[in-house]
Amino acid sequence: MSTLAKSGILSLEPIYSYIGRYRFALLLSLFFGVLIYSLGHGAVTISAVEIFAIIAQSLGFDLGLEYPPQYEVILYSIRFPRILLAVLVGASLSVAGASLQALFRNPLADPGLIGVSSGAAVAAAATIVLGNLLFGGLPTEVRPFLLPLSAFAGGLITSLIIYRIGCINGKTYVATMLLAGIAINAITSAMIGLLLFLSNDQQLRDITFWMMGSLSRNTLSGVLPTLPFFLVPLIALPTLAKQLNIMALGEATAGNLGLNTEAVKLSVILFSSLAVGASVALTGIIAFVGLVVPHLTRFIMGPDNRSLLPSSMIIGATLLLIADALARTLVTPAELPIGIITSCIGGPFFLWLLVKKRDLMVQS
Repeated sequence: MSTLAKSGILSLEPIYSYIGRYRFALLLSLFFGVLIYSLGHGAVTISAVEIFAIIAQSLGFDLGLEYPPQYEVILYSIRFPRILLAVLVGASLSVAGASLQALFRNPLADPGLIGVSSGAAVAAAATIVLGNLLFGGLPTEVRPFLLPLSAFAGGLITSLIIYRIGCINGKTYVATMLLAGIAINAITSAMIGLLLFLSNDQQLRDITFWMMGSLSRNTLSGVLPTLPFFLVPLIALPTLAKQLNIMALGEATAGNLGLNTEAVKLSVILFSSLAVGASVALTGIIAFVGLVVPHLTRFIMGPDNRSLLPSSMIIGATLLLIADALARTLVTPAELPIGIITSCIGGPFFLWLLVKKRDLMVQS
């Protein structure tokens, strides 16, 4: 990352000064409101006052408010890890989707387009079905980490393959990458189908549940080691906003203005792959977040990437917190996979976008 900073690709210019202050403050207020609601609601309801009392007690301040001891266990051992993960995944998928849409200059682009999600899905499915055969000799302490590690590796390898296919004589051709992504997605779908055919009943359930996305199988000890994989792209991608604005003029024009377009493309692809790979590795495939959130953010903040990218992170985290709260409460005591919730929200919204865009084209 230091090399990219020295080359000027990762600009340290304060980007948040470009954001509409009041709109961004409203988004932050909504985010924190949803955060408190998510912490308090589930199979057991904890009031906001009790939440603040528990947090204050942990920090060494006694507010004089009593609460059942089990509330502290529920808050820190069950809800906090999944809410932290929802924030990280929602922000990562959203900023990756917004960055890729800006890079490809295609509003239909999303992280799954370059094969990260499908590559991670194949690796995870292979680990579930063939894990005993491939990793049977490993210590039992390592096995809980095999699924996220293999999913992350599968997503990263797939994105590197697609980038290599699209790179000819040192220059990256976006159209070739998009076509390669379509082909890779078709291949990985066939491979997942084969693994489903080879799986037993329990493995079939595990693959299906993982591919629908869920935040329920993660603990704080499992989330914290992955923080660098989330924080690096969450910090790096917004710093590329100015370069992405220039790229919107076209690669030839951006190059004439002195922008190293190849470095920008490589940076966006690698950081987006890192963000999506880490997300899919821990939660499975959560659809539509990286596609819908950037559109929603453009309605609120406008098309300037200097405000679009950080605002997408806030809206994406808020949306996934809402989806997680619905997944935990709609069918209590059972739990819906969060991917079903995001698809139910994102699918109709995306169709509405398409119809609106079609009507505008007809009118023009």
